[in-house]
Amino acid sequence: MAVRAKLLIGAVVLAYTGLAGAIGCTPAAAEALLLIDAGTGKVLHAENAGYPWYPASLTKLMTLYATLQAISDHRITPDKLITVSAKATAQAPTKMGFQPGTQVTVDNALKMLMVKSANDMAVALAEGISGSTEAFADEMNATARRLGMVQSSYVNPNGLPADNQITSARDLGILARSLIRDFPEYEFYWHLPGIKLGKRVTRNYNKLLTSYPGADGMKTGYICASGFNLVATATRNGKHLIAVVLGAPSSATRALKAAQLLERGFNGGTLTWLTPSLGTVDELTPIAAAPPNLRDEMCGDRHRGKPAAEDEETASGDSDASAVTLSALQAPLEKGFSLNESSQPAGDPVEVFTGPAKQPSRAELIAEAKWKAAAPTAVRSVPIVTGSTNKPATPAKVASAGPWTSLTPTPLANASAPAIAAALAEPPAGVPLPRPRPANAARKH
Repeated sequence: MAVRAKLLIGAVVLAYTGLAGAIGCTPAAAEALLLIDAGTGKVLHAENAGYPWYPASLTKLMTLYATLQAISDHRITPDKLITVSAKATAQAPTKMGFQPGTQVTVDNALKMLMVKSANDMAVALAEGISGSTEAFADEMNATARRLGMVQSSYVNPNGLPADNQITSARDLGILARSLIRDFPEYEFYWHLPGIKLGKRVTRNYNKLLTSYPGADGMKTGYICASGFNLVATATRNGKHLIAVVLGAPSSATRALKAAQLLERGFNGGTLTWLTPSLGTVDELTPIAAAPPNLRDEMCGDRHRGKPAAEDEETASGDSDASAVTLSALQAPLEKGFSLNESSQPAGDPVEVFTGPAKQPSRAELIAEAKWKAAAPTAVRSVPIVTGSTNKPATPAKVASAGPWTSLTPTPLANASAPAIAAALAEPPAGVPLPRPRPANAARKH
């Protein structure tokens, strides 16, 4: 696998040798910024967006994409149980810390992956889908090529330090757009507020989800070599934007820079008509250079105490994050707007658990039955299931959603008319609700 990865990197570099002036260049500043329109792909702002970068846990966006693709291709189901191997258990933090042999569903593993940034869950998913992390990395690389991510190379599914684990702001913009475009029914995965495992609650590292109006995604990342990375998405008045920040010096700074970019996109500017067009994200020029290594800046002697893994971000001295206002930044901002934890509700953490998927409760069956009665054409809605924040799609969205692609078998998909009627009637407590018949249940003769 190491030889294959080196050959891939070599091929990528050779592909850029014809770009005049690109060879040997390094970013003028140790950060990369990108702002694009999620719908059109139009680039609204770019700084060093074509330079290679270490992705850290932003890698998990590709792990998510590849997993959702496997679900879409019917290779796996969200309820499939995957086993945590000794290799998964041995991963460095952040991780869930399950013992080898523990089983979790694909759905729960994805929730832990996206909220906790769990490195062990990334390996468990890779092995459960492709048989090995090496085979899964091959799938990740093939997917990257198909999406047009010409600067990206993957050797592991979690983003732990590896010389050949490389991407760019350009490629991450393409990947974020692809997730939004290709898997809209699974968008909740990238804006879960938190997860709850037993009594243990973990909040999403993406602080913009609770501090920036309209924020709805997507993922954070950090290793010493990369600095603090963030892909952030937000929607206002029908406008959906993607901001990428790579190489920020702290988690607070990356959140502020992302918010600054998003504000610029939502508010526009009085002289935007004078700004030359930057084209679309896939038209940004890839730069042939080695990724900047920020280890000394992030974790050198003068930065002792800086986190070495993403689960330590809160210990990085960023307690001023909520006190810094966006008005202190240079981009045009909404008057009086400040970045703080009370800007929008966090929402309840989502229950995650080990073992098989839970059966829906009577209350959940009632909720779905009522919704289907009110919108009978929306028969492909994402179900409301135990431990999920999923909400049914609107009829218009469902109408264009294509084949059924739910997270778990829809509770009432095969229910009898009496069962639906009983659910809608909301029988008194203690009166059992008829259970829906599983689609693959054996018939009794």
